[in-house]
Amino acid sequence: MDWKYLESEEGLDALSKQSADKPQVIFKHSTRCITSSMAKNRMDNSKQLLDNADVYLLNVIEHRSVSDLVARRFGVVHESPQVLVIKNGKAVYNESHVGIQPSVVASEL
Repeated sequence: MDWKYLESEEGLDALSKQSADKPQVIFKHSTRCITSSMAKNRMDNSKQLLDNADVYLLNVIEHRSVSDLVARRFGVVHESPQVLVIKNGKAVYNESHVGIQPSVVASEL
């Protein structure tokens, strides 16, 4: 996966604006969680996502305040791992833990 990195409120603002033109995917990842690592590995192998969306990795350990802002802005409960699809500034899909399946995420783009 050719990840972009979400590390700031400004980055989240830009991502939200870009979602008007192209779907944006946020993958919230904890480097301390084996379930998160397994979900990230599944995401890493999904070329279909890169073809149809910008895909961002948010390290929730290093950037917890940004992760909390994602939860507030898009009206979702913070979880990790978690994936969100953003279109037109709104979360149109989110899933967490073992429910994260790249083929399902791609179908929501």
